[in-house]
Amino acid sequence: MTATRPAHPAQPIKLYGFSLSGHVHRVRLFLEMLGLPFENIEVDLPHRQHRGADFLARNAFGQVPVIEDGELVLPDSNAILVYLNERYAPDPARWMPRDPAGAARVQRWFSVAAGPLASGPAMARIITVFGQAGDHADTVKRAHALLSVMEQHLRQQPFLADTDATLADIANYAYVAHAPEGGVSLDGYPNVRGWLARVEALPGFVPMARTPAKLAAAA
Repeated sequence: MTATRPAHPAQPIKLYGFSLSGHVHRVRLFLEMLGLPFENIEVDLPHRQHRGADFLARNAFGQVPVIEDGELVLPDSNAILVYLNERYAPDPARWMPRDPAGAARVQRWFSVAAGPLASGPAMARIITVFGQAGDHADTVKRAHALLSVMEQHLRQQPFLADTDATLADIANYAYVAHAPEGGVSLDGYPNVRGWLARVEALPGFVPMARTPAKLAAAA
């Protein structure tokens, strides 16, 4: 007998994150889309709270986001997306296809989110906004290489892994949408911009906070 899927957690899910993190936004976005109650707990990354003993007990890698759902403590944004979908989504197949090929397509874009997206648009933004050391010109070049692939791909279909939005789109949205904060223009990518607009039109969508002008100027 299949266990009944709970509509909501017994108590609000705790989301440990940072408001300017795209990794955190993808989790917050999916929580909002599922209509799940959650408590947002801001982790002070600029003052290295994520390297303190309390936070490292939740994630030894010292990275946000982390969720606590009852007794479960779970780090890693993409893993959290999968968990929330399988645990709480009324129709898990809506966001993660059940057929092998469809599931593999979502996983492919999870890998993009953890690889070319993180090392391209996300890293260019980190260097620009937060002043992290790195070769900004190289990260911008990598960002445009990724966007060129996405542009061609999205010429063929409206969303990354399927004809409807999936977890692939949730995982990749924020750092593409905020690429201009890292000096990566989206002007030459009409299909990418169209995809961003389609994600933003999904029920329950919430935007990620824009980088404050003072923070960007100080970087």
